[in-house]
Amino acid sequence: MKAEINLVSIEKKLGYRFHNPALLKQALTHSSYAYEHPESRIQDNEILEFLGDSVVGLILADFLRQAYPGLGEGQLSKLKAALVSTSSLSILARKLGLDRAVLLGRGEEKSGGRQKKSILAGTFEAVVGAVYLDSGFETSRQVLQVLVKKHFKKLPRDNFQINNFKSALQEYFGQQKLPGPVYRTITESGPAHDRVFTVEVLSGDKVLARASGPSKKSAEQKAAQKALKKMLKARFKVFSEEAFIVAPGATPELKTPDTDKNG
Repeated sequence: MKAEINLVSIEKKLGYRFHNPALLKQALTHSSYAYEHPESRIQDNEILEFLGDSVVGLILADFLRQAYPGLGEGQLSKLKAALVSTSSLSILARKLGLDRAVLLGRGEEKSGGRQKKSILAGTFEAVVGAVYLDSGFETSRQVLQVLVKKHFKKLPRDNFQINNFKSALQEYFGQQKLPGPVYRTITESGPAHDRVFTVEVLSGDKVLARASGPSKKSAEQKAAQKALKKMLKARFKVFSEEAFIVAPGATPELKTPDTDKNG
């Protein structure tokens, strides 16, 4: 699939019209494309990505501080980490159509760069960086908050707990003074640009769960999530691909499950 650059469409989804469209074009230019097309003299998006990373982090940190005063620093950090993760930002990138619009070099195109979460997340950060240069911090804040507001609708308004699946599983075993969970890759298949990893998470010689994903990290998070679903007595809501929340008063009661080899 070749790039289908429609700046007007992206601006519409973004809810923002650029005063300098060249900034948006730069934000959509991956370094692999700029390297292969020196004659175009177009700059790649790495500096905009660097800038956008800080802008996104500051905007969300300030928003969370004001919106959830009942959360401590630790919970705010976990919540922010879930929102700015590569996985979460790549989802926002797809919603804006950046997976179709980003300019990639031939090699990156052939290796499935349009599906790579790191490229999509970086492109999203570059777009936010471009908005910041085009109109400043306040406009960037308004644009970003509109894009992520659906995430906040999932959260209770009062105090709550948030954690990622692997950390929660690790913390539980630590509290029980048990050896930490071990992740083991069972299979690895598919072409280089579309790998599928299947991972088991074990406690001793017992398999707690098994899951697959496009990366080892993703598969491990999914396996930990499956294990937690078996072990959590309290209800919890999945917040993102890597995190879940526990509502106020719903203290999770964890119990090591009777496991089998079916995950």
